[in-house]
Order: sequence, then structure tokens, then C-alpha cells
Amino acid sequence: MAFKSKKGSEKEIREFYSALYHAWGPQHWWPAESPFEVIVGAYLTQNTSWTNVERAIENLRRDEMLSIDAIRKVRLSRLEKLIRPSGYFRQKARRLKTFIAFLDHQYEGSLEKMFAQPTQRLRQELLELNGVGPETADSILLYGGNHPVFVVDAYTRRILDRHEILPKKTDYEDIRALFEQALQPDVEHQERGAAYVLVPLESGFPGTVHRPSAMSTAHRTAQVQVYNEMHGLIVGVGKFHCGKSKVKCDGCPLQAFLPKVRDEE
Repeated sequence: MAFKSKKGSEKEIREFYSALYHAWGPQHWWPAESPFEVIVGAYLTQNTSWTNVERAIENLRRDEMLSIDAIRKVRLSRLEKLIRPSGYFRQKARRLKTFIAFLDHQYEGSLEKMFAQPTQRLRQELLELNGVGPETADSILLYGGNHPVFVVDAYTRRILDRHEILPKKTDYEDIRALFEQALQPDVEHQERGAAYVLVPLESGFPGTVHRPSAMSTAHRTAQVQVYNEMHGLIVGVGKFHCGKSKVKCDGCPLQAFLPKVRDEE
């Protein structure tokens, strides 16, 4: 593959954002009612689909377990049973307990105090917890605490590789830095109060859009909002068009950017 230069990569990522947002509009991601629910979801979504996470979250909601105090007090065996649909439930239950212990020890059990910390300091603390890698840490920071960090996932890597922007095995931090730099003009565009004009959908599902929730409609800075939307839009491409083994380019807003399509024009 002939991967693009840094300047060319940034330009195409901006074009991706514009094309996806015009086609699908706001995605209302992350679908949650509280910052703590975002954190729980970030742990549960590891190595599973969001559909399975939703089933586990619903179990927790039904049993009034979506609070710090509830997870702190619940028996590990019961927590495992409730989150079983998410897979790796024993491992994830222990990790949730570990997070609560960290929150209690470092921040007196307060998410407000935790999220008030500088981004890089808190990110490093999260990465030191068992079971928290860069994607989980950045999901917690961006979606739970409105910290300006871009979340890189498997969908992001796959799309970049297939569009010959970056190889799939590129270092996480390099991908994150590229997106944050590339999207800066869109951040400035939004800071000036400008808004994209959305094109009505003719057919199909608009990405991975969810119903508005308390977290998806919460106040955010322009930078956080742009990172939020871009990641949600990429998830939509990965779920409905750019699968690991099944690829459906027809109808994808990014089809025109594929190297073979570009070269034919």
C-alpha cells in the first residue's frame, strides 16, 4: 500500500468528518444517563459488541446497580451475574471493583473530583489500573469527563488501513495525535458558532445514532464535541460498512475516498 503523507492524511480525515456528519448527523454517543454509566460501559464494551453491553447495563439498571455506592457494596458474585451478557464477566466485575477502590482512595469516591484533574495526570492514573488500556481510558475521559482526547478503536484502525492513510498496526498515540491535529480546523469552525447543514437521509440507518440521552446532550466544549462526533461516526462506518470480514462499500459516505475509486476518477 502507498500510505499518504501526514499533510494528506490530515486533509482526508477532515474530509471524512465532513462527509460523515453531512450524511448521518449527530450520533448521540455515548448513550448513557450519567458519567458513572459511561465508565461502566467503557469497561463492559471491552472485547464484545455494544448490543451485549446494553443487555448488561439493563440488568444493572433494573437492579439499581448503576451507582458508585451500589457497585461498592454489591457482592462480586452478584455483579458477575448481572454483567454476564457482556462476556468476560468475572474479569470485568473485578475491574469495576478495582475502579471503585481507586476512586475511593484517590478521590474520596467523587467523580467530580476525579474529572477535575488535568487530563494527562488523570489519563496516566487510569492507565495504571488493571484492565484499562488507552481506548478504555480515553473513552472514560472523553465521554464521561468531557476531557479533550480522541478515542482510537479497532474500527478507526481498519478504516485508516483500508483507505491507505495509516497501517493498522500504527501506534495508538500516533493515531490519536493525527486525529487531534487533523480535526483542529473543525474545532475552530464550531467555536465560531458555525454549524453543518445536514442532508436528509434518503434511506438506510444513519450511522450508529442513538436516542438523545443525558450524557449525549450534556454541555461540551467544541473540541470535545468534535472528537465525540467523529468517533461515533467512525463506529457507524465500522458496524454497517467496514466490517472485519464483511465489507459493504455501497452506501457508505466514505466510499468515494477509497483509493481505487479515487484513482479511477
